[in-house]
Amino acid sequence: MTILKEKSRHSRRDFLAGSGATALALLADGSVAVCHGAAPQAGSVAITAWVRIAVDDTLTIKVPATEMGQGAMTALPLILAEELDADWSKVRVETVTEDAKTFGNPRLGGRLYTAGSTSVEAYFDVLRKSGAAVRRVLIYTAARHWNVSPADVMSEPGTIVERTSGRRLRFGQVAALPVLITDVPAIADADLKPRVAYRLIGADIPRLDVPAKTRGAESYGIDVRIPDMVHAAILRAPVEGEVPLSVVDDQAKALRGVLAVVRLPDAIAVVAQRWDIALAARELLNVEWTRNSPFRSADSAADLADTVEAANDMGRRGVVWVERGDQPGEAPKGGRLVEADYSTEHVYHAQLEPLAAVAQVDADGKGAEVWIGTQSQSVALEVATEVLDTVPGRIRFHFMQMGGAFGRKTLFARELLRDALLISRAMRRPVKLMWTREDDVKQGWFRPATAHKLRASLDGDGRVVAWQHRVACPSLLGFESPEALARAGGKDALVMGGTDATPYAITNVLAEHVITPRRARIAAWRGIGHGHNRFATESFVDELTVAAKSDPVSFRRLLFGENRRAQALLDKIVTMSNFGAPPQGRAHGLSVAPLKNSLAAGVAEVALDRATGVIRVHRFWAAIDVGLAVQPKNLIAQVEGGIIFGLSALLKERITILQGEVQQGNFYDYSLLRASEVPEIHVEIITSEAPPSGAGELGVPMTGAAVGNAFFALTGKRLRHMPFDPVRVKAALAG
Repeated sequence: MTILKEKSRHSRRDFLAGSGATALALLADGSVAVCHGAAPQAGSVAITAWVRIAVDDTLTIKVPATEMGQGAMTALPLILAEELDADWSKVRVETVTEDAKTFGNPRLGGRLYTAGSTSVEAYFDVLRKSGAAVRRVLIYTAARHWNVSPADVMSEPGTIVERTSGRRLRFGQVAALPVLITDVPAIADADLKPRVAYRLIGADIPRLDVPAKTRGAESYGIDVRIPDMVHAAILRAPVEGEVPLSVVDDQAKALRGVLAVVRLPDAIAVVAQRWDIALAARELLNVEWTRNSPFRSADSAADLADTVEAANDMGRRGVVWVERGDQPGEAPKGGRLVEADYSTEHVYHAQLEPLAAVAQVDADGKGAEVWIGTQSQSVALEVATEVLDTVPGRIRFHFMQMGGAFGRKTLFARELLRDALLISRAMRRPVKLMWTREDDVKQGWFRPATAHKLRASLDGDGRVVAWQHRVACPSLLGFESPEALARAGGKDALVMGGTDATPYAITNVLAEHVITPRRARIAAWRGIGHGHNRFATESFVDELTVAAKSDPVSFRRLLFGENRRAQALLDKIVTMSNFGAPPQGRAHGLSVAPLKNSLAAGVAEVALDRATGVIRVHRFWAAIDVGLAVQPKNLIAQVEGGIIFGLSALLKERITILQGEVQQGNFYDYSLLRASEVPEIHVEIITSEAPPSGAGELGVPMTGAAVGNAFFALTGKRLRHMPFDPVRVKAALAG
């Protein structure tokens, strides 16, 4: 085995202070290798790239996912700490700022990217093996120190113990030893703890980010203040693709406290000593914009009509997402062919914290220090290096927690960070650039409007023998990353997730994406494609139930076939909600809405004011199976939040575009579900032997069909277009 020895001319203090120049990376085969990186703080030792241990026993664990309220900064280090056998009270966390090669998300192309409910699922095995590797290094190091076999050494929380003598060394004491054993056997799956031995995972450890947030002490990107900082407010083109022709800025510059007016490629920025001054001066600008953008003719109503037409044009083949067996054709003998159309409109992310960034460009214009909250460190780094025409090493990031994101803070750096860097370089000072809520709504990147054509063949016994789902909308992945779309062979996972008929045992399935022209900025939205697709699929399953002369539970039970995990989920949600026995004047609706490898089912209990057309969701039940729940209480909180998020979009939210301009501006004309309208929510977790899977978005996809199906049970009428606003509800009742 390899032993790293301090040379005799160096003291232990020298070793500890300088050891950060060397770290040990966990390789894919579970072995540990020496690598080089930035030096950590004095008095600590980097045992692997993921973990530092200080002489006071403090463990600093690197967290590759950014925190936006989903609990990643607790769940991920908890997984590593479990295998390390760490004393959780000694754990501190540090958000990764760089090194996608070591820390990149395995589910998202190896980039530093937090999205799609992938963090726990993607990093679970990596973190377990890293924790086990650190524990093994400590055990081998202590064994060498005691001159015993590693087999005679074990761990207890925060401590290494010799089995025979009971001698003990705290983790910090082991890390401070002058001899560190790094050439240890590779970690195999069999070396990892069985679930029955877990003491941290599944134990509802309180989230690390909550205390500071509760005290109001947490700092977000919007809160950053640094010496000599000035403020910028920005006026962007009202229509995508247009640029300023002329600018009259005399009045703005005359306002006391205004420092400069900076012209950008597609915007004008006002820089001032204070934010309120910059904002006031922006209102005094007189800008003439070009009016030649192809997006100038965008009209959300007309564009959605074209999208519906594309979905229904059966002669127009889409990009195949899933194809197995035969597609639905003529009605089978003794059976029938069932068809239905559904559609959804653009919705805004409505995250609590508007966009903000602080940038301080170096004197030579080739480097910068940046403070920003983002879902992707990799994207932010790419933008900064491109804007400044520099190398990654010249960019120093401080990645802040976010006050919500939901997909909005993935690619926004292409606009916000770009402009902050350009303004700072022009001013030669640190600049904070913030967008107002109106900026964020008007310039939003929205969930795309979609149209769905579903067809299914039922045999004479009411069984589904073939299924087809056509989704018409622009390519979201194509807008965000044409290169990624090309690598995926044109298949857009951001649009098509949830269209493969899972978890139903249907032999013949065709799912295809009819790609339509993009008419607005679009982005992933909480629940990604599952949000609109599960609304369509589960509404359609309810329609098939009626066609088969069955009931919602029995029909789905038949569709599940031998899927025992799905059957258990169905049993749980039926029992929880006492499905089918609502109070007088109300109705229940069922929706089964898995997301990736997680299973979920929801039941909505609704009532209707027929005079006003207002749907009221009184109670909502959800049963979820994510395999292993790392933090059960946080999981429940995330599902509750997703349900509220989904219901708000279903009942209230809509972005409309006319002549290329977004018509909404703030929460007075972009309505959200109010606290008084939030239903009573009950969530229960089903524990299964499956590995942990995505959960942060799991509550969203079940909401649309659950409410729509309850509406049908109550009225005998179908709602096939989201949102279910009162006008649309009254039209359905009259139809």
